[in-house]
Parts: sequence; C-alpha cells; structure tokens
Amino acid sequence: MGLTTYIAIYFIVWWVVIFAILPFGVRSQHEDGKVEDGTEPGAPQRPLMLRKVLITSVIAAVLVALLAWTIESGKVTLDMFPMPFDAKLYDLK
Repeated sequence: MGLTTYIAIYFIVWWVVIFAILPFGVRSQHEDGKVEDGTEPGAPQRPLMLRKVLITSVIAAVLVALLAWTIESGKVTLDMFPMPFDAKLYDLK
C-alpha cells in the first residue's frame, strides 16, 4: 500500500482513539463542587485536551505502524480473507 493509504488509515484510527480517550480523567464542575454561574454543571473542570491529543497521536501512530509492518511483511494479505461474493465460496457458476 502507498503512503497516502497509510495517512488515511492514520486519520481514521486517530479519530477512533480520540473518542475512546476523551472520557478518561474528566471531572465535571458539579463533581468538584465549583459550578461557575452561566455554565453547564456537567462541563469538564479541566479537560486536558493537549495531553489527550498527544496521547492519541502516539497511540494511533503505533497502531498504524504495527498494521503497516504486518501488511508490508506479508504476514497478512488480502487473499487470506474471503470476498463477500466469491464464486468459489458460494458454489456459484
């Protein structure tokens, strides 16, 4: 696969990981007992977004690197997976 494909895969993996990481370590204003006037009590006190973005970037890079190594080394090929409408698989003639 080409570099563009791996960049696209990284983009998709990054977004999946960021949504998995977002809830970790979040405390709402209500939980801390410091609700500011005019704000939602469930709003995060300190979302720590920069830290989460950096952690997400590292995790996504490692996952895509492992995927790229697996594919480029030949350990996994597309031929290993049955195609949905393969004539041999469904005895279609």
